[in-house]
Amino acid sequence: MIIPVHSLSELGSAAQKVISTFADERIFLFYGHMGAGKTTFINELCLILGVHDHTSSPTFSIVNEYYSDNGTLYHFDFYRLKNESEAFDLGYEEYFYSGNYCFVEWSEKIPNLLPESYVTVEIKVTDNQNRILYIEKK
Repeated sequence: MIIPVHSLSELGSAAQKVISTFADERIFLFYGHMGAGKTTFINELCLILGVHDHTSSPTFSIVNEYYSDNGTLYHFDFYRLKNESEAFDLGYEEYFYSGNYCFVEWSEKIPNLLPESYVTVEIKVTDNQNRILYIEKK
């Protein structure tokens, strides 16, 4: 699926489309350069799923936990990991296999730990700071 996004006001409808298209999926991996909008889009997904708390990037904590109308959600940022064993130390398996939504930034840091089934969301910045979202089930 390809979704062009021309302004921040379009993120909500893009998030709704992703959640409804992949209603049975719980693991979403986000790809894009630093500043591409991964965290911003994850914030929109959290709003669509009924998170009432303020959401932010878990860069320093590695994982943030949010409560929503649809259960608990986990937002990971593996950017600061030095190796995959650090993901083991934080108990990534309990999160990934909990049946709850897991939104994962910088999954490139844990390539051997990814579950068999997940959805990738690649965000590319185009001219005039527009974005194109490439979404695919793996």
